[in-house]
Amino acid sequence: MHELRTLDAIPGHHARHRPHHPAIIAEGVTVGYRELHEESNRSARALLGAGLSRGSRVAYLGKESHHYFEIAFACAKSGTVLVPLNWRLTPPEIAHVLRDSRTELLFAERDYADVAATLSEELDGLATVVVMDTADERGAGFLAWKAPWPAEDLALEADPDDPVAQVYTSGTTGAPKGAVIPHRSFFALGVSLRRAGLDWVDWYPEDRSLISLSGLHLAGLNWSMQAFCAGATNVVMRAFVAQEAVRLIREQGITTTFAAPAMLQMMLAEPAADRAAFATLRKVVYGASPISQDLLKQCLDVIGADFVQAYSATEAGNAVTLLPPAAHVPGSPRLKSAGLPCPDVELRITDAEGREVPVGDVGETWVRSPAVMLGYWNNPTATEAALVDGWLRTGDAGYVDEDGYFYLCDRIKDVVIVAGANVYPAEVEEALREHPAVAEAAVIGVPDESWGEALRACVQLLPGQQVRARELMLSLKGRIADYKIPTQYEFVDELPRNSMGKILRRDLREQFWQGRESRVH
Repeated sequence: MHELRTLDAIPGHHARHRPHHPAIIAEGVTVGYRELHEESNRSARALLGAGLSRGSRVAYLGKESHHYFEIAFACAKSGTVLVPLNWRLTPPEIAHVLRDSRTELLFAERDYADVAATLSEELDGLATVVVMDTADERGAGFLAWKAPWPAEDLALEADPDDPVAQVYTSGTTGAPKGAVIPHRSFFALGVSLRRAGLDWVDWYPEDRSLISLSGLHLAGLNWSMQAFCAGATNVVMRAFVAQEAVRLIREQGITTTFAAPAMLQMMLAEPAADRAAFATLRKVVYGASPISQDLLKQCLDVIGADFVQAYSATEAGNAVTLLPPAAHVPGSPRLKSAGLPCPDVELRITDAEGREVPVGDVGETWVRSPAVMLGYWNNPTATEAALVDGWLRTGDAGYVDEDGYFYLCDRIKDVVIVAGANVYPAEVEEALREHPAVAEAAVIGVPDESWGEALRACVQLLPGQQVRARELMLSLKGRIADYKIPTQYEFVDELPRNSMGKILRRDLREQFWQGRESRVH
């Protein structure tokens, strides 16, 4: 297999070797590799023709489409840097990203054109807004913008260390920061696994990959690029809808996908979700959270594919650890881990001073890998704090057992301090989810005059289930330490999540801390 090293080389390589093989299937539109190569050439020339140069930031505001991936490759070919914008953001949040990134050109889908136009007027330096065409209004925007430019190859060549994407963190610890991701980040995992002879996560030319985790986040973009690199077909959803995902898996013969456990649970709840619907799936990679024993058993019974858990962080650039298929056995203690470090990845667990702690002790997770970001854009102070002597400080609390398996406890910033003792919400949430009436739980710290902070559990029950707070408290007795058992309970219809499926504890926590100068920790 030819080893590609930069994103700009992917479309051209497959255009030469399999020009008519589908690269993208999106909303009934099929784009072959030759077309993807030629149209991304045209768009790259249009970017340079608009006055952009190497390092210029190019933002995209909208849902996923075949044009989004064309633009991603156009950025790679022109040396510009893609800044994906989450369409769920509010206008002030979008403005922050555009201002911070110094975006020079913004692609905006028609639904977001008014917001884009307003922001363009308000922000100095945002020179151009290109509105994407709709299905019934073709040629009026993006298509007309790129049409005058030829589709021939560009003479520019990228280096693996060149920046190609700038992905903004979720902002759990303040204003979102732009993690600058180089080309090499997208290739590190595949190359390392192949050289190690491991097939924990793998891609083949005949694969059909469903992009159910948004390509507007690094995890989704990374997943799609692995399939493109292999010359496989990416089946694109505008946004995740469980019913649509099940239909596409069945009708498109999907062989591999990447999803959050919450997405798998929603798919399995669909009436059409039976063994036949998932017959072609060979591998499912999941992230954002561990998988529960009950959900895994249901997945194995109905989906029947190999399952792999991936742990990463935006700043890490690619997967840090993988829990391989062999560990996905109901009842296995390994299911509580995030797996083993990927080949060429090193982990350190440290105390607050950066000293390694003994095996089994919880500390901050540091990572060294060939995929780690270049740094935070225009933020040397944050970069210096995050990158130390070649190591990335993830801000995640975890530990490693004697066999080298990594266990993720929580975000360091999400630690709740009860009477001086550290409590990691993820541990308590996992214990709550084991109750037969509980679908999901989020645990937060709220002010307490006696103990500094108290634990509050926000619980979402399974349909038709009822349970009292006292029963949940008693179910935790003897399973976790008494000081880790929440003293406050709130039953909710739905928990707030970001577009990656992660529960937003900060949204639940904010109301309790407003107006206070200190958040205790």
